[in-house]
Order: sequence, then structure tokens, then C-alpha cells
Amino acid sequence: MRICVFAASSSRINKRYADAAAELGSLLAATGIGVIYGGGGIGLMGILADAVIGNGGTVTGVIPSFMKDEGWGHSSISDMIITPDMGERKRKMFSMADAIVSLPGGIGTLEELTEAITLKQLGLFMGPVVILNTLRFYDPLILLLDNMIEGNFLRPEHKAIWSVASSPAEVVAELTRENRWIDDPRRIARI
Repeated sequence: MRICVFAASSSRINKRYADAAAELGSLLAATGIGVIYGGGGIGLMGILADAVIGNGGTVTGVIPSFMKDEGWGHSSISDMIITPDMGERKRKMFSMADAIVSLPGGIGTLEELTEAITLKQLGLFMGPVVILNTLRFYDPLILLLDNMIEGNFLRPEHKAIWSVASSPAEVVAELTRENRWIDDPRRIARI
């Protein structure tokens, strides 16, 4: 299994977020789950990659050429794919992944997570989408998603698109759970 992990590039965050990213990287390496990520060398992205590499796991970075040119890439990733832009970066990451995991992050991470949810709603991605809710970071988003369901902007069935984990161990458990999503999501994509 190969999972795409979206995560913060900020290095100015609470240490508990960093600890969770490192723990997840170690667990993924220990269970033989390969990681695809945005190729960054700092923040939760860098911490996750370091933990996977340090524990003998496999990591593929996918980074746009302008970020590589800025020196934002992880220097220890041997499998680094360079894309022409951000859109192609996401397309490449989604195409290589069996599952998506979102760690806390900024607006870029939020955009990637919501695109994963949208793709799964439309049947264009069918793997697990797991939200690691470290320090209850994603509680406001989860409330917003619940409000979308309550207001009939999403169907109640759409809640099965994503799962929420409170720890890295729960993320790994969610990745191996039986798929709870429907075979033909397009028949309910339209509200």
C-alpha cells in the first residue's frame, strides 16, 4: 500500500504536532506502507519523511519545479518527482496513492484534503481518506462538514468518505479497515 500524506510545511508549530508526524512516519515504515508526500524538507512534511527514512521505509516526494528551485525540497529523498506546477503535483500524488492521510496544516493542506474528499464524492478516488486530528486541530472542519450534511449540502452517506483518527496508531488502523464507501458514488453525488 502507498499513501499520500498532506501536511504542514511550517516549522513554527506546537511540538506535539511534530511528535505525531514522527510517530506516524515510524509506524508507516514499520508496517511497510509507502509514503508519497509533497517533497518538502521542513515542518511536518520534513519530520514525517525523516521518520519514514530513519525507520527503513520508502518515501516518494512530489514537488513543483519552482519549490525545488527555491530550495524547499527534502535533501535526503532519492525518489523526488518534479512537476511543472501545483496542479500537476496533486494529480501525480493522487494517481500514485491507495489512500490519503491529512495531518494538520495550512491552507494548502486544507485545499488538498478537501480535493481528496471531492474526488471521492465523485468516484474519482476510492481509497480511504483519513484525517489525523492531533490536538483536535480539525474539529472546526469536522463541524463544518457536519453542518454541510445537516443543511443538505452533502448527503448523510457522504460522511463515510472520510474518517477521523486521534492518534497515528488510529490512522494505521483506519488504513487497513474494510472500505465503507459505496461502489457507485456518482449515483448519490448529486443532492
